[in-house]
Amino acid sequence: MKTKTNPDTFEKVTWKPGTMLFPLPVVMVTSGDMAAEYNIMTVAWTGIVCTEPPMCYISVRPERFSYGFIEKYREFGLNLVGKELAFATDWCGVKSGRDVDKFKEMQLTPFPADKIKAPLIAESPVNLECVVREIKPLGTHHMFLAEIVAVHGSKAHLDLKTGAFNLSHANPVCYSHGKYYQSGALIGKFGFSVEKKKKKKRKITVEK
Repeated sequence: MKTKTNPDTFEKVTWKPGTMLFPLPVVMVTSGDMAAEYNIMTVAWTGIVCTEPPMCYISVRPERFSYGFIEKYREFGLNLVGKELAFATDWCGVKSGRDVDKFKEMQLTPFPADKIKAPLIAESPVNLECVVREIKPLGTHHMFLAEIVAVHGSKAHLDLKTGAFNLSHANPVCYSHGKYYQSGALIGKFGFSVEKKKKKKRKITVEK
């Protein structure tokens, strides 16, 4: 069933070309080959680009401190962010790893990955181990296309009955033009627009 809309809502304003795409996932990207190099970088320009093989991307300015580690070692950790990590995520995006130890300052716990040398963040609900397959210079940012070689999920968000991972319990955070937002309420699942409604079972009563 289509939603009725007021024709006035279709009036548009035109702007110059820009990054008007929202909201975006916000993640903490970890890099470095050894403990002395470990660093965290906050990134909002990220996403999935392929199912098989599973691949993602991050776009990074070359002047970012983490850029050199990712370019050199061709790997990084992609750590999803829940509401509890919002403060640390913002702080790690404002500060530079050239000046501070972000793991230490934000009291975050690095834990070893299975297939890459870059650390992962224990407090993150989901961690992706990523191996860079291609670097694309685009302009202000360079895109790292990477294969996801391992995934880790926090047991705290597992449904004990079904074994399914419930990311909504982690209160995922998204980013939109300088502001952070907690994900909203569930409004539907994939395919709900064409899903057939289940008929209610009629209750049959037997007269005694």
